[in-house]
Amino acid sequence: MAQSIFSSIVNFAMFAFVVFVFVLWLWLLISVIGDLFRRHDVGGFGKVIWILFLLFLPYLGVFAYILTQGKGMGERQAAQVQEARRELRDFVGISPADELKKLDELKAAGSISADEYARLRAKVIG
Repeated sequence: MAQSIFSSIVNFAMFAFVVFVFVLWLWLLISVIGDLFRRHDVGGFGKVIWILFLLFLPYLGVFAYILTQGKGMGERQAAQVQEARRELRDFVGISPADELKKLDELKAAGSISADEYARLRAKVIG
């Protein structure tokens, strides 16, 4: 009886682990395909080769893309976030000068320290 309960727990744990790994791989696959199609430095032929590699050797393809293009993926993602932030600022109508003015007011009021002010100011400017 105790062995069957232990066996059931082990089976459930293995099933949960397999599902987790599959979901993780699926998320990586979607990230890789999204990055691949957003790239402007890879032509159509290169994209076709990567897609074929991802279709016929899916796990190896995802890991190979991440190993060879991982740094670029991070840079492109950071650039996309910066662009989205800039577009949001433009849409809302808040300029970096407005944000700097607010930071100056917070520093003058003593709400933030000099270190926080410097870090936030660098973030607004950069």
